[in-house]
Amino acid sequence: MSSDAPLTFFELEILALVGQGGAGPHDLARYGQTSMYSNKAPSQFYAVPKRLEERGYLKSRKEPGRTHERTHYMLTERAYDALREWIQAPSPVPRTDTNVATRLLAADLVGERPVAESLLGMRQELETLDAQLVAALERAQALPHREKYLRLSHTLARRLLAVYRDWLDEVERELD
Repeated sequence: MSSDAPLTFFELEILALVGQGGAGPHDLARYGQTSMYSNKAPSQFYAVPKRLEERGYLKSRKEPGRTHERTHYMLTERAYDALREWIQAPSPVPRTDTNVATRLLAADLVGERPVAESLLGMRQELETLDAQLVAALERAQALPHREKYLRLSHTLARRLLAVYRDWLDEVERELD
């Protein structure tokens, strides 16, 4: 069964994650654990590959696992075609989540101190994300065919975390 509906970005992301060597859903879900990169529920990393297989973008085979057989997905030619078509379009500038901007807009309604405290609460999550990126960089070393790309991606993520830290310092100085 195949569908002509355009692929969503998350579906394209799954295809890119499956990569040349293929991947199992557990491998894809591990990627989702680094929440700097995805806000999808872990279950989506199991469900979406099944749908992509039904649509002809992935094929699967069973491989032995520690306790039971595991599914291993591989890209089909249709997947390669979709990725090639998608990559031809210029990449858009990533959009920033509006949660923090909206909280700032509420400062004159609820007070600067509560908004500052709310925003400064991000610091703990930034530390968690830093730790996740360190672990992700270590895992990248086990993927020599992708290590360079993963390293570049992780560098961008670490720089973004640094920008958030600098911005939170400014919020702390400016509010209240």
